[in-house]
Amino acid sequence: MKMRVCGGVPCVETSPIMCVVGARPNFMKMAPVLRAMSAHVPPLPAVLVHTGQHYDKDMCDGLFEALHLPQPDINLEVGSSTHAVQTANIMCKFEPVLDAHKPSCVVVVGDVNSTLACTLVAVKKNVPSVHIEAGLRSYDRSMPEEVNRVLTDQISDRLYITERMAQENLRQEGIPLDRVCFVGNVMIDSVMHGIADARGAEDTLHTFNIDPALVNGPFGYGVVTLHRPSNVDHPETLRALLDVLLEVSASIPLVFAVHPRTRGVIERSGLMPLIDPMRIVMLPAQGYLEMLGFLAGASLVLTDSGGLQEETTALGVPCLTLRDSTERPITVEQGTNTLVGRNRDAICGAVNEILTGNGKRGRIPELWDGHAAERIVADLYQWLHTKVAAMAPKTASH
Repeated sequence: MKMRVCGGVPCVETSPIMCVVGARPNFMKMAPVLRAMSAHVPPLPAVLVHTGQHYDKDMCDGLFEALHLPQPDINLEVGSSTHAVQTANIMCKFEPVLDAHKPSCVVVVGDVNSTLACTLVAVKKNVPSVHIEAGLRSYDRSMPEEVNRVLTDQISDRLYITERMAQENLRQEGIPLDRVCFVGNVMIDSVMHGIADARGAEDTLHTFNIDPALVNGPFGYGVVTLHRPSNVDHPETLRALLDVLLEVSASIPLVFAVHPRTRGVIERSGLMPLIDPMRIVMLPAQGYLEMLGFLAGASLVLTDSGGLQEETTALGVPCLTLRDSTERPITVEQGTNTLVGRNRDAICGAVNEILTGNGKRGRIPELWDGHAAERIVADLYQWLHTKVAAMAPKTASH
């Protein structure tokens, strides 16, 4: 990093900012940040690194185009493994990339293994680290994502938060608040950017030769996603959830966008008979604009996804989260989200409330306005400027 003069005003000339993604939701969060970097005056140069932590052709095809996102500059192609092995492999492959590019800082998002692994490498190499979506806590340490969140926040130099409660979480963990900046939610930036181009549910169903009349009943349709290990890795747990979905589908047809790992467990465990094709439509993992269209048109969503809790709040669609805790409590307190766990009575009762017109309507949280990325980039530019100025040699006064 060095200083130069822009129109008579000192400004920052930085090495590239290294932006790291590792899983599909990371791309949705990083896309608006990269657009804001390009639009900033002066533009902030970026290098996009995909660790390849999660890769499935069906889930990645078309994602870059839908998000108006450039192809990654670097793909580490780490692939799946145990949490420990995967984290170690990411670190080993990321270090030489960091050495080669000498970035001004490393920017990570979310809570996947790549988030923590690349932050650890940056800190050990004395490269400033930035965490977008910091301070979220479920207080469930059995979730690997919770461990990643806590550790990443402890060692990052700049923390961008989506809600004010995140600041209190960080304060309680002893993190100085001068490292924290409340900017809003970049996931909502992507929702607002993409909603005009979202593909309608009927159009997508037609692609799969499914009668669109399925989603045009008196109650519309619901959307289902399941991918958390606690819900899908144990066949008996998944069987119980599919039993509940079958019961729910008697009242409202369901579109089930099936994660590849979830489909694998269903098929290997002989659970396919629990899915009534007349009431539950199983689709492969959907592209971003297709999924956004399904969400926007849904009467309700049943999910264990953190991102969908936020997207449904932004879209005003009732969400039933099939978990006992959430790291996004603002979606419950202010948004459209309700925690129902895996309890049959809680799930069916909440569905009935929604279908009788008593579902949670919620409101849009503060700064979930589609401009979070712009605020991040404006602050990031100033933050880097301050770091460069502090490093610049002092001119002796005469």
